[in-house]
Amino acid sequence: MDNELQVKYDGAKILKFILYSAIGIFMFFVPITVNGKSSIPLDHIVNFFKGLTYFGPVYSGIVVTIGGLLPFIDKSWKKDTTTMIFSFIKLLGIVLIFMAIFNRGPAFLMADNVVPFIYKSIVITVTTIVPIGSIFLAFIVNYGLMEFVGVFMQPIMRPIWKTPGRSAIDAVASFVGSYSVALLITDRVYQEGKYTAKEAAIIATGFSTVSATFMIVVANTLDLMDNWLLYFWLTLIVTFVVTAITARLYPLNRKPETYYNNQEGDPEKIVKGNRFKMAYVEAMKTFDNAPSVIENIITNLKSGVRLALAIGPLLMSVGVIGVVLAEYTPIFDIIGYIFYPFTFLTRVPEPLLTAKAGALSIAEMFLPALLVTETPIITRFLIAVISVSEILFFSASIPCMMATKIPLTMKDYIIIWIERMILSILITAPILHLIF
Repeated sequence: MDNELQVKYDGAKILKFILYSAIGIFMFFVPITVNGKSSIPLDHIVNFFKGLTYFGPVYSGIVVTIGGLLPFIDKSWKKDTTTMIFSFIKLLGIVLIFMAIFNRGPAFLMADNVVPFIYKSIVITVTTIVPIGSIFLAFIVNYGLMEFVGVFMQPIMRPIWKTPGRSAIDAVASFVGSYSVALLITDRVYQEGKYTAKEAAIIATGFSTVSATFMIVVANTLDLMDNWLLYFWLTLIVTFVVTAITARLYPLNRKPETYYNNQEGDPEKIVKGNRFKMAYVEAMKTFDNAPSVIENIITNLKSGVRLALAIGPLLMSVGVIGVVLAEYTPIFDIIGYIFYPFTFLTRVPEPLLTAKAGALSIAEMFLPALLVTETPIITRFLIAVISVSEILFFSASIPCMMATKIPLTMKDYIIIWIERMILSILITAPILHLIF
């Protein structure tokens, strides 16, 4: 190790590393204000495209249609029973996207919070951000930034969350960017053999939550903006504490420590001694092995387009199915009884309503907020926190995960969601009683 640390610092290489890392950090992590709206540059680029005349209907229509037909074109639809079911669900996505584009369909589906909501708020945004984000992904993933940061974060990430130090980038990407950005990073790094199946599953289900920007929408809806800093930091802490626990519970603790496609993998070295020098060594090793920027951008863009095609029809169909079940059936009222003992034991005001509202989060994370707008502040605050910390919801994050190569099943999503909900209630409610 000592010999390895006798390194010669290459000025030109260091400047390139700093430049590429700065581009990645700026695009994914630095909020800037454009036209009065503060967000990361990547989000501003997405909003620019969304603002173009006819971009939304034309682009989303093409992506969902091609994505829905692809399994039948390449014959992959009959690979296994699960693939077969979801291939037909993707076909439903084509029907629903055209209903959305032409504003025609049954009244219960065309209500503002069903097909139009999934189409405008989720499908267009996510399918646009994934390929555009993939263009800039190389600057985060391929030129040593993750390795450099990972060496410093290793003593924190590994013992607490059982993930490599480099996964700290994923965690930050969610809160500053969004779950789609974070999942894009996670899936790419997993396929490159830098995460095991277990690590990728923990990161995807534990860090890939909605962005701080969307948290503001929730806080405004529940009249919590006077306590914004408390809400943000409490949600951040609860989300990460819950992830530390679920990483040690079934099913995540049973995920294999193997790499994608059984490749040899590139595990993170356990670092001792001079961390800065080792960070430099690891970063330069990755930098030296990286293709040119143009090659990387083309490769990542192809992956991003493939992911968008896989995600698009699932977002449209699974999202609508989830919201319809939430709006027009009692299924989530029934599911709410799973959480009622915990809201009752933690003395949350209106415990049954809170439990039922929380159950809606698996359909769409924003729905619980609409149910508790007139409740006491502890109830509103709890729902605001668990809507984010639960992470998994069918209108967006679950379809995004399903479209990646990360080895998670529907059973996994349901169990992890229930675990995260219960833990979020048990951790958050007592804190809120102390504060309020």
